[in-house]
Amino acid sequence: MNVKTLLNITGVDFFTGVPDSQLKPLCDYLLDTYGTDPKHHVIAANEGNCAALAAGYHLSTGKIPAVYMQNSGIGNSINPLASLLHEKVYAIPCIFLIGWRGEPDIPDEPQHLYQGEVTLQLLEDMEIEYFVLKKETSEESLQKKMNAFKNKLAEGKDVAFVVCKGALNYEKSTVYTNPYSMPREEVIRHITRFSGEDLIISTTGKASRELYEIREACENNEGNHSGNRHKRDFLTVGSMGHSSSIALGIALQKPDSRIWCIDGDGAVLMHMGAMAVIGQTAPDNLIHIVINNSAHESVGGMPTAAGGLDFQKIAEGCGYKKIFIVSTYEELDSALKHAKEERVLTFIEVKTAIGARENLGRPTTPPKENKQIFMQYMRCP
Repeated sequence: MNVKTLLNITGVDFFTGVPDSQLKPLCDYLLDTYGTDPKHHVIAANEGNCAALAAGYHLSTGKIPAVYMQNSGIGNSINPLASLLHEKVYAIPCIFLIGWRGEPDIPDEPQHLYQGEVTLQLLEDMEIEYFVLKKETSEESLQKKMNAFKNKLAEGKDVAFVVCKGALNYEKSTVYTNPYSMPREEVIRHITRFSGEDLIISTTGKASRELYEIREACENNEGNHSGNRHKRDFLTVGSMGHSSSIALGIALQKPDSRIWCIDGDGAVLMHMGAMAVIGQTAPDNLIHIVINNSAHESVGGMPTAAGGLDFQKIAEGCGYKKIFIVSTYEELDSALKHAKEERVLTFIEVKTAIGARENLGRPTTPPKENKQIFMQYMRCP
C-alpha cells in the first residue's frame, strides 16, 4: 500500500517519531513532504519523548497526532502511555504507527525475535486497539478499521497500526549526506588498532556489524579460531542507547581494565542522561567514543538532532575530564593515542560520513555465545 493512502485515511498532519527501517517509506514521505518543519514533523530522541510531544500537540490543537516507531520502542513509550495518555489519566488520543520487526515466522535478527513475539500482547496489555497492516491489506478494509478507530480516538483512547515487512511503499527514496568524509568502518578500524587487547562495547546497528567484520578479517589473517576473534568485544545488538551504561557498569567493576565504548549519535540522544551518570561516577578507565554522522543510518538515514549539538559543552557539563572533537584521521589518531596513554575519563566525538559497504554482513556469532566468550576473556588474568 502506498504510504499516502494510509495517511490520507488517517487524516493526520502532525507526526513525531524515531526512524525504523520497516517504516522507511513513511519516513521518506514525511521528509519529502514536510522535511523537519516542527509544525508537522519532529524526529525525536526516543519513543517516550515522542508520546509526550504528541500529547503537547493534542493539548494545544485538539487534533490527533501520530507517533511512528519500531516495535522495540514500545518499551520507551510505556511510561507516558500508562501515566499520561491513558484514558484513566488525561485521555489523550494518539495514532501509533509501529514497524513490526521480529514478526513470528519472518526471519529477522536475534535482538528482534522476542520483541516481535510480544508486540501485540504489549499493545493489548496497554489497552491499545491495533490493526495489522499487511502487503495484502485493501484500502477498503483499512478505511473500515479507521472509521472504527475514530470512535476510540473520540473517547480519548490510543490506537495503533502495526506494519508488517513490505506493507508500505513510496515512489521516492531519500538519500542522506553530510559534509564529513571519514567512513565509520575505517574509524572503527583505527579504534581497534589503538585499543589493542582492551575491552570494547559497541552500540547497536552498523557500528557493531563493522566491528565484527573488522575482527573477522584481521583475526583470520592471524590464524585465530572463531571464538578468539571477538573475545574483546561486547556487541550491543539491541537495546539502543544503553551501550555506554553497559560500558560504565564494566568499567566500575574492572578498574584495572581499560574500557572503550563505541557509541552513535542517535543512541546517545536516545538516553543522554547516561552521560551525566558517567561524568558523576568518573571512572578513569572509560573512553566514550561517539561516532557522529548526524543520522539514524542503520534504519534508513533520517537526520538526528546531533548535527546541531555542541558535544564538547555537553561532555564538559556532564563531567568528562578529557574531550576531543575530531573530523580527520590525524586528529582521530592523536585523540586515540592520548586516550590509550592516559588514565582519565575521556570523550571523543568523531564526525563521520553517512554510508556503509553494500556487502556489509551481520554477526554470525549468537548473542549468548558473544556474552560467554567476552565474560571468559574478562576473567582471564
